[in-house]
Amino acid sequence: MPHVETETGRLHYDVCERVAPWVERPRTILFHHGVAANLGLWSGWLGALAERYRLVRFDMRGFGDSVRPGADYVWSYDGLTDDLLAVADAAGAGRFHFVGESMGGTIGIALALRAPDRVLSLALSNAAARGGRISNVTGWKDMLESEGQAGWARQMMAWRFHSDALAPEVHRWFLHVHETCSMDATLALAELLIGTDLSARLGEISVPTLLLSPDGSPFISLDLMADMRAAIPDAELQVFAHSRHGLPLSHGADCARVLAEFLDRRFG
Repeated sequence: MPHVETETGRLHYDVCERVAPWVERPRTILFHHGVAANLGLWSGWLGALAERYRLVRFDMRGFGDSVRPGADYVWSYDGLTDDLLAVADAAGAGRFHFVGESMGGTIGIALALRAPDRVLSLALSNAAARGGRISNVTGWKDMLESEGQAGWARQMMAWRFHSDALAPEVHRWFLHVHETCSMDATLALAELLIGTDLSARLGEISVPTLLLSPDGSPFISLDLMADMRAAIPDAELQVFAHSRHGLPLSHGADCARVLAEFLDRRFG
């Protein structure tokens, strides 16, 4: 598996290049997952997109096969967007379409504000620009102390998915990802997210933006996503029925089809 070495550790990534031979100069889509996940989250998206796009997924710092920082690592949006751009550069993506979920979406907002010349479009799934409006995050540390990581993981799965949302093997896989993820990274990123407020700068986003919203996330309310839709100048909002915060996994193929249609309309 390819990786890129940064000054602060290795980042693991994957490039899917199954573009049809008749597609000239295919553009790249770069995917960024949120906390307590890994690049496997996007597996259901590949089929609807691989014919026309190069697809780059990576394990965010702290998760999957990427480096797990020590306790002295200082988490910041500059560092997180540096990671994202390091992966894009290693994959040969100058400008790219960006897809981010949950905190990965917040990082995408930070990227569009910091390096607008690199971003063709944004697709933000169950994401927020203002961490103070996110629910059910501040109690994670107490939950860990009282129930352990396994208990926290079970609660997260209930918050992410309706009981009938995933096939049993997919549910087992993602529960295991939660049970074995770095809680140091998870808690540090949650703290960073809660202190985030990029809402006043949403009007500066200059690229077409697609917002993908579950209708029942316990973290990101539909009202929050609708407010982002109103604040970003060129944004569209798609709401998915019977979905929770794990929308990109439970409804991956549906999300990808919506994204493909959006990109076709906007970029041809």
